[in-house]
Amino acid sequence: MQEKFMARAIEIARESVDTPGTLPYGAVVVKDGEIIGEGLNRSYANSDPTSHGEVEAIRDACKRLSATSLKGADLYTSGEPCSMCVAAMYQVGIARLFYAGETADSAAFFQRLAAHDPKWARSLNNQQLRQQVGLPVGERDMVSQQMMREDILAVYDAFADRHTS
Repeated sequence: MQEKFMARAIEIARESVDTPGTLPYGAVVVKDGEIIGEGLNRSYANSDPTSHGEVEAIRDACKRLSATSLKGADLYTSGEPCSMCVAAMYQVGIARLFYAGETADSAAFFQRLAAHDPKWARSLNNQQLRQQVGLPVGERDMVSQQMMREDILAVYDAFADRHTS
């Protein structure tokens, strides 16, 4: 059964070969033995760097179920997910991850593309991304500054008051 779901994720990835604006990263979300969401990386087509196959599959599943929780579902993907996708999986409650290609395979794929055309170059590879995301905010390479905390705390309180009364 698991091979069937992985085969579908790879079949979705294969669509990218002839679909402009897509990359070969396909994913499916499975719950109770049924595919409830599918996604293909459409980052270039959508001008959306978050449009990874895993995120698209999660969005599709959530939309189909009219839910924001996929607790207990599995995700099958053609490539080992980046930190953003893993965070999305945790956020919705994905229980198990199955993947085909490794991070190193994806890095080699992008290196091959970038050698032909610099538009394919990545600012960070998956390993560097994982390192940066795992650091406390003040230790990341990205400059960060906290501001107007009291203002947002007042909004949080107003929202909680409205929705818990």
